[in-house]
Amino acid sequence: MESSKKAKWYVVHTYSGHENKVKVNIEKIVENRGMQDLVLSIVVPTEDRVEIKNGQRKVKTRKMFPGYVLVKMIVTNESWYLVRNTQGVTGFVGHGSEPIPLTNEEVRRMGIEKVYIQLDIEPGDSVKVINGPFESFMGVVEEVNMDKQTLKVKISMFGRDTPVELEFGQVDKI
Repeated sequence: MESSKKAKWYVVHTYSGHENKVKVNIEKIVENRGMQDLVLSIVVPTEDRVEIKNGQRKVKTRKMFPGYVLVKMIVTNESWYLVRNTQGVTGFVGHGSEPIPLTNEEVRRMGIEKVYIQLDIEPGDSVKVINGPFESFMGVVEEVNMDKQTLKVKISMFGRDTPVELEFGQVDKI
């Protein structure tokens, strides 16, 4: 396995319930072996859900992908072997011994890393919201802020046009 010099995100399959243990174990081994330049980041994506039980609001953090850990790394024989043989890891997602990196689009949609998005969009364009509180709403772009990677979008809700600010990663151009 030759290492391309750019680290990419890979999906590692773990025993269910061992995601955080695997994250800690990989981090320890990476630190002990001084391999921070090869294995850059380990993430167990979570989301907060508000549940209402007996009239009480409770915020529950749950794993978005139970049984999976995301690892940003440069794949070399050594880094592959380190991650693959960490206790609790059952393997990489990919073909056999060849892990397949996530695409920028997948990384963006999962929200695990800020990806600078080149969005060809301008006021007047129609967009569909693909994540966040306004998911699946349609809207019309009013303003584009390239530096902050945000849009002002007019969304029609309950028969009213409501202006909302969204990040580039939250919309798809229609």
